[in-house]
Amino acid sequence: MTPTAIALVIFLALQLGIGVWVTRYITNESDYLVGGKRLGYVLVTFSLFATWFGAETVIGSSGEIYGGGITLASAEPFGYGLCLILAGALLAKPLHDRGLTTLADLYRQRFGVGVERLAAILMIPSSVLWAAAQVRAFGHVIATVSTLDVSMAIAVAAAFTIAYTAFGGLLADAVTDVLQGVILSVGLVVMLVAVVMRVGGPGEALALLAATDKVNLAPTAAGPWIETVEAWAIPVLGSLAATEIVGRIIAARTRTVAQRASLAAGGLYITIGSIPVVIALLGTHLVGGIADPEQLLPTIAQDILPPVLFAVFAGGLVSAILSTVDSTLLVASGLLSHNLIIPMAGISDERTKVRLARGGVLAFGALAYTLAVNAEGVFALVEQASAFGSAGLLVTVLFALFTPWGSARTAAITLLGGITVFAVASAQGLATPYLASLAASLLCWGAGCVFDALVARRPGAPAVT
Repeated sequence: MTPTAIALVIFLALQLGIGVWVTRYITNESDYLVGGKRLGYVLVTFSLFATWFGAETVIGSSGEIYGGGITLASAEPFGYGLCLILAGALLAKPLHDRGLTTLADLYRQRFGVGVERLAAILMIPSSVLWAAAQVRAFGHVIATVSTLDVSMAIAVAAAFTIAYTAFGGLLADAVTDVLQGVILSVGLVVMLVAVVMRVGGPGEALALLAATDKVNLAPTAAGPWIETVEAWAIPVLGSLAATEIVGRIIAARTRTVAQRASLAAGGLYITIGSIPVVIALLGTHLVGGIADPEQLLPTIAQDILPPVLFAVFAGGLVSAILSTVDSTLLVASGLLSHNLIIPMAGISDERTKVRLARGGVLAFGALAYTLAVNAEGVFALVEQASAFGSAGLLVTVLFALFTPWGSARTAAITLLGGITVFAVASAQGLATPYLASLAASLLCWGAGCVFDALVARRPGAPAVT
C-alpha cells in the first residue's frame, strides 16, 4: 500500500470515528436530521460550503475545462456560489422561521398533507442523483491512489459513504464538515502552488493564463444565448431551493445565523472554487492526452506532488466528496422517513424514527452506487440533480413563503407540470429543458391561481384548498 493510500485510510477512519462518536448525542429524530437545530456560525458556514463544494467543483469542472475550455456558458464556480448568496439573502430567514425539519414540511404547513407527500417524492431523486455523482468521484480518487479499477473503487467508495453517513446524522456531518472544509482548502492551495512552480513560477503562470486558448468569452463561443441562460439558470435557480441548502438553514440556532452563514458560505465557495479552474487551465500544459477528462486533477497531482503533499490533495478531494454525499443521502432519507413512512404508519417512538432514517441512508446509498456505476460522468449527474423537478419546487417555495396565493391543487399541478415538461424536453433533446420547465411551472401556477379565483367567486362555492 502506498503512503498516500495509507494516509487516505487513516483520514477515512478518522471521519468514521467522528460519526460513531457523535452517535451518543442522537436521542431523537430532530438530532439525527437537523442536529437538534443548534448549529452556530462556524458549523453552518462550513457545512454549507463543504456540502456545496462537491466532486463537480473539483473533478467535474476541471474535466469540462480540459475537454471544452471556458465560455460564457461555464457557470462554475460563480453559479453555485451565487446560489448560496441568494439563498441567504432571500430564503434563509423565512425558512428558518417556519420551524421545519425537512423542506417538505413547508408544503404540509401551506398546502396540506397530500402536497407534502408529492413534494417529498419529487425531491428524493435529485438528492440521490447528487449522491451518485459524489460516489463516482470518490471512486476516481480511490482508483488513482490504489490498484483497483474504477468500477471496484466506486463500490468501495459507496460502501464507506453509506456507513459513514448512517451513524451520526447531520450533527456528525456538520462537525466533520469543518475539518473537511479546512483540509479541502489546504489541499487545493497546495496543489495550486505546486502547479504554478512546475510551469515556471508566478510570472510564467500568469503568461500562460493570458495566452491560453481554453478561454473564449465571445458570445458565439458559448452557443445560442438561450443555452447560455440555461447553463446559468441550472446552478443559480435550479439549486436555490435545494433540500441540502434548506437542511443546513433550518439546523441553524437562529435566523440570523442561518442568513449570515449562507452569505459567508457563498463567498467562500467562489473563492476556493476558483482554484480548480486555474489549476485546470495551467494543468493542460503539464499533461498529454487523458482518456477520461475527469481524471485530470488527480493525474496532475500524482505526477507533480511528493507523496506527503499528494496525500493532502487526495484528502482534500475526499473531503469535498464526503461533505456532499453525506448531506444528500441524509436529505433523501429524511424525506422518505419523516414525510412519508412515519406519518403514514403513525410512528411516535423516537428511536424507531432514527432507525428508519438510517435505513433510508442504506437504501439510497445502494441506489446511488448503481447510478454512479452506469453514469456518463460526474458533471452530467450533477446537472441532472440540479435540474430534476427543481423548477416546480422553486416556484411553489417562493410563492408559499412570500404570498398568500395558490391552493393545494395549484401547488400540485405546478410540481407535476414542471417535472413533466422537464422530462419530455430532455427526452426530445431540447437544448433548454430547465428553462422550459421553469416557464411551464410559472404558467401552471398562474393558471391555477386564476382558476382558484374563478371558483371562489361562484355562489356557494366551498373554500379553495
